[in-house]
Amino acid sequence: MQGVDSDRPETPAGKPADRFLDREEGWLRFNQRVLELAEDTSVPLLERVRYLAIFSSNLDEFFMVRVAGLKRRLATGLAVATQTGYHPRELLERVSELTHELMLRHAECFTTSVAPALAEAGIRIVRWDQLDDTDRHRMRRYFRRSIYPILTPLAVDLAHPFPYISGRSLNLGVTVRDPNAGGRTFARIKVPTVLPRFIELGGERFVPVEDVIAGHLPQLFEGMEVLEHHAFRVTRNADLEVDEDETDDLVQSLENELLRRRFGPLVRLEVEDTISDPVLRTLREELGAEEGEIFRVPGPLSLAGLDQIADLDRPELRYDPMVPVEPRALQGRVDDLFAVLGEGELLVHHPYESFVGTTERFLALAASDPQVVAIKQTLYRTSGDSAIVRSLIEAARSGKEVVVLVEIKARFDEQQNIRWARTLEDAGCHVVYGVVGLKTHCKLALVVRREGDGSLRRYGHIGTGNYNPSTARVYEDFGLFSADPEVGEDLSDLFNHLTGFSRKRHYRRLSVAPGGLREDLMAQIHQEIGNAARSEPAGIRIKVNSLVDEDIIDALYDASCAGVPVDLWVRGACALRPGVPGLSETIRVRSVLGRFLEHSRVLVFENGGDPRVWLGSADLMPRNLDRRVEALVRVADPEQRARLVDLMELAMADTTASWRLDQFGTWTRVTHDAGGEALLDVQNTLRGDRHLRAVDG
Repeated sequence: MQGVDSDRPETPAGKPADRFLDREEGWLRFNQRVLELAEDTSVPLLERVRYLAIFSSNLDEFFMVRVAGLKRRLATGLAVATQTGYHPRELLERVSELTHELMLRHAECFTTSVAPALAEAGIRIVRWDQLDDTDRHRMRRYFRRSIYPILTPLAVDLAHPFPYISGRSLNLGVTVRDPNAGGRTFARIKVPTVLPRFIELGGERFVPVEDVIAGHLPQLFEGMEVLEHHAFRVTRNADLEVDEDETDDLVQSLENELLRRRFGPLVRLEVEDTISDPVLRTLREELGAEEGEIFRVPGPLSLAGLDQIADLDRPELRYDPMVPVEPRALQGRVDDLFAVLGEGELLVHHPYESFVGTTERFLALAASDPQVVAIKQTLYRTSGDSAIVRSLIEAARSGKEVVVLVEIKARFDEQQNIRWARTLEDAGCHVVYGVVGLKTHCKLALVVRREGDGSLRRYGHIGTGNYNPSTARVYEDFGLFSADPEVGEDLSDLFNHLTGFSRKRHYRRLSVAPGGLREDLMAQIHQEIGNAARSEPAGIRIKVNSLVDEDIIDALYDASCAGVPVDLWVRGACALRPGVPGLSETIRVRSVLGRFLEHSRVLVFENGGDPRVWLGSADLMPRNLDRRVEALVRVADPEQRARLVDLMELAMADTTASWRLDQFGTWTRVTHDAGGEALLDVQNTLRGDRHLRAVDG
């Protein structure tokens, strides 16, 4: 991608028209950074396997949502140019080109680096033609017992139309010949999703499930001559469209839409590179796949299933065990959490500090404490066996007032969230589904407790991550616990907005979207511009998952032009071009990927030397600022503010390993200094810091 061209036309604001990087390409470059971790031989082997699986899963979702959205815009005639000047058709071509490159690189990493390394470690993924007679005999018994009864070969002929191929399913396309009639017939076999991706042969040896099926095709097509077989896979549009203004029952409408998700339009056809031209032609014609939608890669396909291998019990091939610690303020007082919060606010950093010992305990204590009279909670994504949901159910059954806002439109968790909502309703909780037309993405809990003097006191939690104990072990997030009356008032007001009717825009210590958050962020950026003009301390530090909002980016450009230092820590897509002369010379962009998914959102404004620090749920994207309910909380405690500022400085330091973005959109991984010395790893440094705190505490 080209850099900013000074000869290109400028916007009315005087900025170059090509000042934005493309969002879709930015996301693909993020997934490329995931792939680079899989390619890194210094990373423990099974973690490399995990990164390969994550890459595949990420790419599936990208096609199901982002690529599907581009295709929908073309189909509906809304094909306006993107912020980078691409027409959607041009952008689809660019996405296809980049994706082809990355998928081939992913396959090469698996076949030439990771799979051989696994074999050296005694873990082998073998294909059918590599099995000896003993293995084949074992697989014949397994096939008859566990696979054959659930297979359904579907022939394609005049009496049998081409079958529907569901999204993300793995399939075999088989060509057979009738030795009597002499004609050729195509058949499709779907690999049942109830089967493991890899069948264990014993001794940490595995064979892809489609190979086992393919090895028994003569039994499935008895009396026919099997001429060829090839694996293929389809990705479909999986975005949901529910008109909330037109539906009388949002849950029922969403359930109906979930059923239709399986039948969305095709957006990608993956085939093994050994596929024959006639079979590919059949698939292309029957599925309606265009040339740019076809991806030929070395097998095996569907490598998101490598999670099965990554889960093997081989601790020597993993990162060292991570044991979260209790925050220093709670050591020896874990069952006295409300008293601790009465003495001051508590900032916790997951997964370094325990989610179970803080967030889960907060709600468990609230459920069992007879002095607690009410609990209010938002749930965006949670786990299949959630201690938090159990606490809410226990609280409701004990007579407490429990209100739970369940966001049933959380993408790919819709069905699970509907189940949780009904379970909570059955237990006596008041369940609401948020605000019409918006997703409720904020992470909030409010506990109302009767104190010894008979007064009611509010205890709140504002987080950057979901109330999900499973992801809390691998997602980096912050949570702020507070008994501050202003935070309690804000949370009460916000929950009243979510469950009733309110158009409140301005809060005390919260900043809430939609409405006030965008306005607050722009005001603080412009305040830093004013401070710089007055030669007062000025600076902006932001940590987010994505930065693509054009108005925010333009404001950051203005800040840079005014001389304000701007440090951006962006995990995923970033549409801002740093380091452009005359536009963004004072802006640096870093990305950190590693053992933990950097998920927290933190914003620091220098504020003349008295930093204003915020944390919360919002990324800097139009959907988060304008179409979701999001909440940031201002951190008041000086030590906690300093802790967050120190974290930002650590990540942005030249002595810290990271990916660094240039004005052309290229991310460069920097792990060693000019002398060859390894740079600091943010996550390892924080692990050590938490460990020392636990020992010293």
